[in-house]
Amino acid sequence: MKLLVGLGNPGPEYANNRHNVGFLALDAIARRWQFGPWKKRLGGLTAEGDILGHRTVALKPLTYMNESGRAVGEASRFLKIVPGSIVVLHDELDLPPAKIRTKSGGGNGGHNGLRSIDAHLGTKDYRRLRIGIGHPGDKALVSDYVLHDFGKGDRVWVEPLLDAIAECASLLLDGNEAGFMNKVARLTAPPAQA
Repeated sequence: MKLLVGLGNPGPEYANNRHNVGFLALDAIARRWQFGPWKKRLGGLTAEGDILGHRTVALKPLTYMNESGRAVGEASRFLKIVPGSIVVLHDELDLPPAKIRTKSGGGNGGHNGLRSIDAHLGTKDYRRLRIGIGHPGDKALVSDYVLHDFGKGDRVWVEPLLDAIAECASLLLDGNEAGFMNKVARLTAPPAQA
């Protein structure tokens, strides 16, 4: 079994924030693969489904970003899912908008959600999908930037990227990170000019 975790803050006021792109990506995956209904349990909202043979639980922690690890730790223990079978989808300030990177282990880059997960799992050996949202250019502006909705200009890349992530989710769960990155890049590339 795999655990896909989207990071974000619960509540309608945060729903389209840049910080919630992990939730948005998880929603796209659950829609694309026709997961069951979302249920409140394990410290979050969970939905279950199958992605090309991968039994998968999707988890959106309801603990707010800074305490995301509580729900992830609880789900990991209850479902007996090892860290290597957990993939966390989250926003990444240090990547330009629409860029993605996969990563296993390593530092949290100052991301409070990842810091909490590290603490509650007791390890950094889970996998991550870093979804670039860009940086406002000044560290003092970061909190306001991530807690605001995507702008109108972002719509041209946000939806196609989320759709591509959902379409290629099986490659991510297979551990074929290069194949995942390449296919997402192909699906989101602008059409060639004649």
